[in-house]
Amino acid sequence: MPKRIRIGLIGAGANTRLRHIPGLRAIDGVEITAVCNRRPESTIAAAREYNIARTYLTWEQVVADDEVDAIVIGTWPYLHCPITIAALQAGKHVLTEARLAMNAAEAHHMLKAAKQHAHLITQVVPSPFGLKGHEVMKELIASGYLGELREVHVFSFNAALADPDAPLSWRQDATLSGYNMLTLGIVHETLMRWTPPPVEVFAQVHAHCPSRIDPASGVRRGVGTPDSVQVLAVLKNGARATYHFSGMTPFGQTANIQLFGSDGVLCYDLGADRILGASRRSGVTAAKMAELQEIPIPEGKARAWSVEADFIAAIREQKPIEFTTFEAGVAYMEFTEAAARKRANALKWNHR
Repeated sequence: MPKRIRIGLIGAGANTRLRHIPGLRAIDGVEITAVCNRRPESTIAAAREYNIARTYLTWEQVVADDEVDAIVIGTWPYLHCPITIAALQAGKHVLTEARLAMNAAEAHHMLKAAKQHAHLITQVVPSPFGLKGHEVMKELIASGYLGELREVHVFSFNAALADPDAPLSWRQDATLSGYNMLTLGIVHETLMRWTPPPVEVFAQVHAHCPSRIDPASGVRRGVGTPDSVQVLAVLKNGARATYHFSGMTPFGQTANIQLFGSDGVLCYDLGADRILGASRRSGVTAAKMAELQEIPIPEGKARAWSVEADFIAAIREQKPIEFTTFEAGVAYMEFTEAAARKRANALKWNHR
C-alpha cells in the first residue's frame, strides 16, 4: 500500500478546484483532510462540496494540525511566505501556488527556510506555458538548431483587464500581489527553461485604466499594478530580450516566445502549444529562413500536467522536483521586482 499522505488546503480557489483537488484525489493513499479559506462561509462551502472532514477559521490552525502531513497553498501571494515558513517549521511539506511571493526578499526567505528543512519537499506550482513542448525545445536548442542565441522576443496580449467597468482585481492590488505584474513572471519562468538568465533589466509600465471600483468597499481607487508592461533585458550570454505584456487588448490576443539565433529561429505559440521553426542545421537555405514550419511534438515527448503527482512522488520516493523549484521561483521574482523597480520615467516633449 502507498504511504498515506494527508493534505491541508489553505485557499481553495479556482486553480485549487480545477487542478489540485482532482489531481490529489486521483492518487492512491492521498487524503484531503482539512481546509481553510479567507471567509468562514466559503470554507464551509468547500468542505461540503469536496467532503473535507475538518474546517478551520485560520491558516495557522491548519498548519498546527497534527493530522496534516502536507500543505497546499492556494491563496493570493501575500500569504505565501508566512504560510510556507510556518508549515516547514511545523514539519510539513509545501506545495505553493504561483506566483512564489510578493517580492524577491520574501522569495529568498522561503528558499532559506526550504534549505533549512531540506528533508521536506517544497514545490511551486509551475507556469503551464510551454510544458507540452518543453522536451522538444530543449532537444532542438541542445542540438544547435538556433546556433548562437542573439535575440529573444516575448509577448502576451489578452483581455483580462480590458473592461474598464470591471472591478479591481486582486492581481491589481499591490497589498495582495506585490510586485507581480500580469503574467510576466510565469512566462519569464517558461523562457528561463530554455535560455540563459537575465543580467540587466530596464522597463516601463503603464495603467491604461488607472482606477477601478474596489469590490470590498465599493469605493473607486487607484490600481496598484500596471495593465501594460514592457521590459528590455540583457541575457547572460549577451543576447537581447524584449517583453511586451498587456491585459488591455480585447482583440487579437496572442502569446508567443520567439528565439532568434545565428543559424535558426524557434517560435513557441503559448496559446496553441505549437512550435514553429527554421534552421540551417536542418537544411533550410537562407532564402527560405522566413518560411517557418511547424515542428511536431511527438506524443511520447509531450508533457501533460502532473504537478500533484510530482509533489506526492517527491514526498514518497524522494524524486527531485523539476517544475518548479523554489530556486526557479526566486529567479523569476528577482526578475519581476527588477522590472517593477527599474521602470522608466517617460520623456515627454512637444512637437513643433
